[in-house]
Amino acid sequence: MEHRITLRVDGTERAVTVDSRTTLLDALRERLGVTSPKKGCDHGQCGACTVLLEGRRQLSCLTFAVAHDGDQVVTAEGLGEVRGDGGLHPVQQAFIEQDGFQCGYCTPGQVCSAVGMLDEAEAGHPSHVTRDLAPPGAPDSPAPLDDGEIRERMSGNLCRCGAYVNIVAALRETATASRGAS
Repeated sequence: MEHRITLRVDGTERAVTVDSRTTLLDALRERLGVTSPKKGCDHGQCGACTVLLEGRRQLSCLTFAVAHDGDQVVTAEGLGEVRGDGGLHPVQQAFIEQDGFQCGYCTPGQVCSAVGMLDEAEAGHPSHVTRDLAPPGAPDSPAPLDDGEIRERMSGNLCRCGAYVNIVAALRETATASRGAS
């Protein structure tokens, strides 16, 4: 059954007709021509299709497009547009500075996941390895994200080339810079 839905993709409202079984990933790539999210495994195991859906990271291959009528979808390509300046997001800039990509296939998903992960950490959401659960800004709030915390929080995103060391460095740099700015 076909459904007409509207998605706000990278700051632009887009209408699209999709079958009720169409994933958000396929709607973006095949119907709207938004190719930043990649189809890696199509089973939610690699993270290449990660987007920010209503501000939270989401594997777009595991959700149906019809479930998100009217929702905001931000891809790595649209991070600067949504911020309003059109420039690179600090995570994107750190990936460049730290050489956090090789072939680049996983990079859009890594970047979106990283932006979502940093927002989650800033909001005080713990991960499996978080030691201190004090709220951010409290006298006992946790130190900046360490490498183990970053690795755990990014564990759903795979890199075929093995650029993990540089990805962690990029996220450590971004987390430290954003903590210093607040």
